Amino acid sequence: MNPNPGPWTLAARTAKMNPSILRELLKLTERPGIISFAGGLPSAKTFPVAEFAAACAKVLHDDPAGALQYAASEGYAPLRALVAQQLQEQSRAAGQAWSVDPAQVLITTGSQQGLDLVAKVLIDAGSRVLVESPTYLGAVMAFTPMEPEVVSVAANAAGDGLDLADLQAKAPGARFAYVLPNFQNPTGRSMGEASRAALSATAAACGLPLVEDNPYGDLWFDQPPPAPLTARNPEGGIYLGSFSKVLAPGLRMGFMVAPKAVYPKLLQAKQAADLHSPGFNQRLIFEVMQNGFLDRHVPTIRSLYHAQRDAMLQALAQHFPQAQTHPDDKLSWNTPAGGMFLWARLPAGMSAVDLLPHAVANGVAFVPGAPFFAGAGDPRSMRLCFVTPSVDEIQRGVAALAATIQAHRS
Repeated sequence: MNPNPGPWTLAARTAKMNPSILRELLKLTERPGIISFAGGLPSAKTFPVAEFAAACAKVLHDDPAGALQYAASEGYAPLRALVAQQLQEQSRAAGQAWSVDPAQVLITTGSQQGLDLVAKVLIDAGSRVLVESPTYLGAVMAFTPMEPEVVSVAANAAGDGLDLADLQAKAPGARFAYVLPNFQNPTGRSMGEASRAALSATAAACGLPLVEDNPYGDLWFDQPPPAPLTARNPEGGIYLGSFSKVLAPGLRMGFMVAPKAVYPKLLQAKQAADLHSPGFNQRLIFEVMQNGFLDRHVPTIRSLYHAQRDAMLQALAQHFPQAQTHPDDKLSWNTPAGGMFLWARLPAGMSAVDLLPHAVANGVAFVPGAPFFAGAGDPRSMRLCFVTPSVDEIQRGVAALAATIQAHRS
């Protein structure tokens, strides 16, 4: 808390509102010429600029007053209906029926706002909240001002889900478990069908609600992910989605699907926060999504990201030979099946936080992994984003990272 606020008395909760550790670390990466694997930004090459230009003209021609006026807090009704329709179709294609009522869809100012609304509505001081280990740092930052007890649940032996025994032990009294089943930030890992089915059944049996965050689910490379957790138990889940990764993050458009038991309170929290998300932006999103645009556009994103993931894997294999067979001796990494991130682990005895300034001095940046853990973090872990650098930059950046690790170990 600010030790000298002058005449201002700060709320006690502001002591929990600290700068992101990552933001402070990443100030190092802002130097010109740095090849950055640190960002979590979609590639600007994927933004459908022409389609948004046409949508702007159409929206302002067809309904300028509606687009520029105050609007309903729930969101633009045609967009809510389209979200419900697409979720139902995607879930059915994955083999799971999910009846999504547009009345349960709430348009949010980015899915990050959905996390903030969940925190305000479901968390009291001292409430237990369960998260994966590691988990999305932005979620922990949204939950923290409500003063919860954030508890990590261990991964299962397969590494594609939660350890259900650990979950059951920690579930009593927990308000919810927060999970990212698809190409998780930061690790890029995904839950398989068996793990999803088991998690859904276990959570239902424990009376544990699930908050399912899915910003990356459309970014699969070889095959789409299994059906959402929420589709398996709609009354026991809140589903968060985003338009940022498939259209444009700058519009700050997301959505949530909530059970009728909690939707009214989420709506009231939304009204108190910002009245409604920008109606103009909602109409833009709706217009751009017409006539199956995402079915044509998203495959181009997948193709680009797939190629860049492969380039990073190839560069890692070249510069860190035999790393996968001697994980304690050399850098090790996973192979994400989609999304934007790869998770790596430094050789034994090394710290990613300590390594970062040396890497930046060599012209490459990454994100240390420890801040993504709710409890004690893994100091050897790091997140590498492969979607914003070019293939050439990936090759040069991995080479620089390898040289930095070698020099730092020596």
